[in-house]
Amino acid sequence: MVTSDTRKMHILLVEDNDDHAELVSRSLESTWTRLELEREPDGEKALRRLYELRELSAGGSGALPDLILLDLRLPKVDGLEVLRRIKEDEVLRPIPVVVLSSSDEDGDVTRAYERFANSYVVKPLDFSRLGALLDELGAYWLDLNRKPRHA
Repeated sequence: MVTSDTRKMHILLVEDNDDHAELVSRSLESTWTRLELEREPDGEKALRRLYELRELSAGGSGALPDLILLDLRLPKVDGLEVLRRIKEDEVLRPIPVVVLSSSDEDGDVTRAYERFANSYVVKPLDFSRLGALLDELGAYWLDLNRKPRHA
């Protein structure tokens, strides 16, 4: 499905594992030509970048990501804390956050939704299945999901 919106979609990937980040990047960029993927390797840098983008967007630049893919197990500031801070911030709150984690623990899923994750997806151990999962995620969040128009 192709939407009439031709602008690049900006995804912020917050992932400390280089191999996982590379797989996500390759999978999404091979399918979605109108994609700008940015990666931060830890929670502290992700928050710093989001706050920078928030300031840039105050000038009407539309700098905020359209989607955040967030791992839970991150160095410096863990993913649940990153999620909490995003959803407590009035400007960042509307950005959809998909937790993309290897954890299938009920407690992690519950805590993510308690902090207002928009979705929780468990990374499959099989890398070919991860590619198929990312294709489906991209189809939903980049084409099917309706977002408010940016200023």
